[in-house]
Amino acid sequence: MNILLLGSGGREHALAWKMAQSEKLTQLFIAPGNAGTKEVGTNVNINPNDFEAIKAFVIDNNINLIVVGPEEPLVRGVKDFVLNDPQIAHVPVIGPGKEGAKLEGSKEFAKAFMMRHDIPTAAYLSVTQANLEEGLAFLKTLKAPYVLKADGLAAGKGVLILDEITEAEAELKEMLSGKFGDASSTVVIEEFLSGIELSVFVLTDGHGYVVLPEAKDYKRIGEGDTGLNTGGMGAISPVPFADDVFMKKVHDRIVKPTIDGLANDNIPYKGFVFIGLMSVEGEPYVIEYNVRMGDPETEVVIPRIKTDLVDLFEAVAAGELRKKTIEVDERFATTVMCVSGGYPEAYEKDKEISGLEKISEGLVFHAGTADKDGQVVTSGGRVIAMTAYGNTKEEALKQSFANAQTVTYEGKYFRSDIGFDL
Repeated sequence: MNILLLGSGGREHALAWKMAQSEKLTQLFIAPGNAGTKEVGTNVNINPNDFEAIKAFVIDNNINLIVVGPEEPLVRGVKDFVLNDPQIAHVPVIGPGKEGAKLEGSKEFAKAFMMRHDIPTAAYLSVTQANLEEGLAFLKTLKAPYVLKADGLAAGKGVLILDEITEAEAELKEMLSGKFGDASSTVVIEEFLSGIELSVFVLTDGHGYVVLPEAKDYKRIGEGDTGLNTGGMGAISPVPFADDVFMKKVHDRIVKPTIDGLANDNIPYKGFVFIGLMSVEGEPYVIEYNVRMGDPETEVVIPRIKTDLVDLFEAVAAGELRKKTIEVDERFATTVMCVSGGYPEAYEKDKEISGLEKISEGLVFHAGTADKDGQVVTSGGRVIAMTAYGNTKEEALKQSFANAQTVTYEGKYFRSDIGFDL
């Protein structure tokens, strides 16, 4: 079959790498892709949010399946666009429609969904300019630190965790006044949960589902989880504290009620559900939903799946995922992300990358790279994900760190303490 994958990051390179191994694949196209994805498929210069260009490409290239990597096209309604166009409505899309995508596109929608279906999560209040006074009063009922979340998509920057009540009050007013544009016209104030984070991934056809390997990622730029939030500096799978007892709680209290809840609310859903969890003294709570795979977690989760990914996607499209099981590699997989100097703030692009050919052990997933006259150069803040396997977490990390050292470009930085808290 011919598959079109939308996106350009490390997540998409990992998905493309895995799909390219399937005997069911004829041609794989990645729009727009990066310097790494062109090694496993064909890059096409199409913006994932340009639905008309996607339609034309699907028709011209006899595409049989569309896989959506990032959240923005899903929130904008790419699935609905395809379903509502008679020329391409027959082409299945892996990813939810606009209504299902609200699980990520609207924090308020997600919190109301969790409350409705008795899914454990932190106490919250949705605030607009109209009930600002109620919001300020709610803040005073909470203990520090204070969590403020822009309701809409804010490129990963819309969550603030503040230690002082006066700062929280000022930031709430600023967010409602347009700090994050329309994304923060509604702000969700949330009770702070103290614990350790975990990401759980589910692939569903709306009724049947398979639970993929769990992972833990590291968001802060600095060692010891300090400094600014990033898109993710590394990840580890499996997660040692997520034992059978804990994961049974996750399945029974969160995974099953989430998939059942979507069905009960008549929200068709064919794609990934990313569940961001907090383990609070051994009890799982949902921090957030995403409607696609995480990044860089995909770079450790997908390499641990032995099952044919294209076969799973076919089952999702046909509504037959209940018939499938997945086989998982028991080894640890770890990812260390090499980023551009200055990231997550201003950074330079077009820095030549060398040393890629020296890496023989482990996997190299390109995140923010481009091909410039045959030379691989940096094109994003997060540049390359170094993934490695190991019989222990330490063994895998040793190889990931060694590979991160091997590749060079001006301004390269990576965290040398991924996994420090496990």
